[in-house]
Amino acid sequence: MQTNFTAEQLKDSGVAESEKILRKCVHCGFCTATCPTYVTLGNELDSPRGRIYLIKDMLENDRPADKQVVTHIDRCLSCLACMTTCPSGVNYMHLVDHARAHIEKTYKRPLMNRITRGLLAMVLPYPGRFRASLYAARLGRPFAPLFKALPGMKPMAAMLELAPSFVPAQSDVAKPGAHPASGEKRGRVAILTGCAQPVLKPGINEATVRLLNRIGVEVVVPEGEGCCGALVHHMGREHDAMEAARRNVDAWTRQIDAGGLDAIIITASGCGTTIKDYGYMLREDPDYAGKAAHVSAIAKDITEYLAGIEMPEPVNGADLVVAYHSACSMQHGQKITVQPKALLKAAGFTVKDPPEGHLCCGSAGTYNIMQPEIARTLRDRKVKNIERTKPDLIATGNIGCMTQIAGGTDIPIIHTVELLDWVYGGEKPAGMPDAPAKVQKLEAAE
Repeated sequence: MQTNFTAEQLKDSGVAESEKILRKCVHCGFCTATCPTYVTLGNELDSPRGRIYLIKDMLENDRPADKQVVTHIDRCLSCLACMTTCPSGVNYMHLVDHARAHIEKTYKRPLMNRITRGLLAMVLPYPGRFRASLYAARLGRPFAPLFKALPGMKPMAAMLELAPSFVPAQSDVAKPGAHPASGEKRGRVAILTGCAQPVLKPGINEATVRLLNRIGVEVVVPEGEGCCGALVHHMGREHDAMEAARRNVDAWTRQIDAGGLDAIIITASGCGTTIKDYGYMLREDPDYAGKAAHVSAIAKDITEYLAGIEMPEPVNGADLVVAYHSACSMQHGQKITVQPKALLKAAGFTVKDPPEGHLCCGSAGTYNIMQPEIARTLRDRKVKNIERTKPDLIATGNIGCMTQIAGGTDIPIIHTVELLDWVYGGEKPAGMPDAPAKVQKLEAAE
């Protein structure tokens, strides 16, 4: 794509990076076939190619964002399916991130939109606040139908509908400290406890720590670690995202200096995509560029890490059919496609790939709150494809997807690491279906 930025404009490093990305686009349109919003809405401006044209025009003419640009950029899920499809290597992720930061600086959103976005940024990254908001949501749930009917209030209704009726107790695993390895020590890792996940499903990190400890890996929860910054980053709140990244880089660097880390383990793939991009995000910060690049280099999804370790023999029978939902942040953001399924198969599960596995389920961070109609359409499409495989349960590696998909099906959906922990001697996950009768009889005979 030909660009016409001035030398003065290119002095801005963000513009310079975006210009390089824009020049790689050859207008081929391959991205439109795998873009969830284009497939759903059929609007060229709701495709990656259409958004690229809008971003180019906005940046090249050095003008503030307008309603049209904001509408179509806001509809982007950041699923990054376009990057998997693109034959030219267009880094759409960095381009749309820059566009969102430009929107945040130059566009004044409608009042209710500003309030909703501000509320999400103020609450979700903080586990204590998030937990309190979920308790409050119980009182507000009866008002969800009313909010749906009021202009600008649909996101509030979506928040209330997504809030669970039960909030688990806080887990000790979320507290700073070290969890020693059992037997011979094979490694030392830090774990990202996260923000929303330890409130909604603390059992995921508990299962991760149990499993790693049993196979000889010490797990550290560092003092000072917090939200990865993905949520505010995708809102265009650049300053807040950078501060979150710096805080985590500091926390993990202290552990690296104290006793070394083989990896930083992440159990929510949405967080993993952002943390693996810390090196790019902080590339111009002389105090953090090197440290951030190292953190990004050793950040690993839990399945990515386990795939490099020799696992023991299974303890519990796993003769169940699993539909594996590959989160967009896993398959498109991190290019992790083989390891989770290989681990599940080695554990004894029969793994099914749902049709249209490349399409987003509609969760996408806060997308199912801010764009509830599109998100619901995508969820229903995803659920229909999953149910076609006739699974006993669904496995995935992202808390957002778990929450989103669970709202559209009665099939149990369980984090991949919880299933692996159970197979290799851990606790049975909540909602786990019973093994088929033939397996139960075999276990009884043994």
